[in-house]
Amino acid sequence: MTVRTTAYTHSEPGGSSNGVGGRLRFGGTVHSAASDWSWMPLGTRFRICATGREYVIEDYGAALVGRKTIDLYFPSRKAMNQWGCRQTEIEIVEWGSPSMSLKLLEGRMKNKHVRQMVAALRSQKDSSNF
Repeated sequence: MTVRTTAYTHSEPGGSSNGVGGRLRFGGTVHSAASDWSWMPLGTRFRICATGREYVIEDYGAALVGRKTIDLYFPSRKAMNQWGCRQTEIEIVEWGSPSMSLKLLEGRMKNKHVRQMVAALRSQKDSSNF
């Protein structure tokens, strides 16, 4: 699958914490990524075909809602800027859980972008079994 990817780092709003309360990760076997969880749910694992790096969706952001974009975490502004914005071929290793995404987001509905993801996830749940 070819997707639009952007990059972010911990010095931007949101800091070094991911959407599940852990720290953003880069290095080792898995790296952190963010998406609209109603499109690519929490826990989705994928590999960037060009680099072989494996990422897991464990974060989200207002700018991602309604867009089929994945935001990749990088440990510095330099690395983030070097990546920039690219159309990237990815391979899904394992799909995440829409029901876990919904469960976590339902407690965070004060933000408009979270409400949008929750509405989309509820709609998916009503039209299919997840």
